[in-house]
Amino acid sequence: MKVVGLTGGMGMGKSTVAAMFRQAGIPVFDADAVVRQLQADHGAALGRIAELVPQAVTAGHLDRGVLRRAVLEQPGLLRQLEAILHPMVRAARTVFLARNRRQGARCVLLDIPLLFETGGQRVCDQVLVVSAPARVQAERVARRRGLPRAEARRLIARQMPDAMKRRLADTVIDTGVSLGATQRQVRSLIKALKA
Repeated sequence: MKVVGLTGGMGMGKSTVAAMFRQAGIPVFDADAVVRQLQADHGAALGRIAELVPQAVTAGHLDRGVLRRAVLEQPGLLRQLEAILHPMVRAARTVFLARNRRQGARCVLLDIPLLFETGGQRVCDQVLVVSAPARVQAERVARRRGLPRAEARRLIARQMPDAMKRRLADTVIDTGVSLGATQRQVRSLIKALKA
């Protein structure tokens, strides 16, 4: 089974590209969806998050705005949160890979924003990085999260630089172009992976 990693910074189009793989019949592991599940009402990670940021969790519900502000104000908090969530996401990834191997999948996609940062590329045969110009990325993040552009740029600055991810990639998918152009890039990749 070929394991393909998909990564890139926030606002770069990972979800759009992952959806294209899904539509082509390739099983997709969505790390963000796993994190959302872990942080959902009464999710498995909430108790430990509440120990770090008590005001962010009330009656089994996470206030994401409170948590986001705490992360921006406390430099070491993000690493502490990652130490809680990353092992849980890795466990879910292991289950996904084992299930797809048993089911005879020829190829799977691991959609993991922090693929390089967590060493996840080590389980991949090939790594794809989605990338767009910085201006486009900041606009997308600001619009999607309802943030001022300056705050969006601060969030982006906390991530591994796009240039570094591009250097580490086997393939870069340009998502700063039209949707049709991105689709053509992805269709060509999928055709090569299925060959």
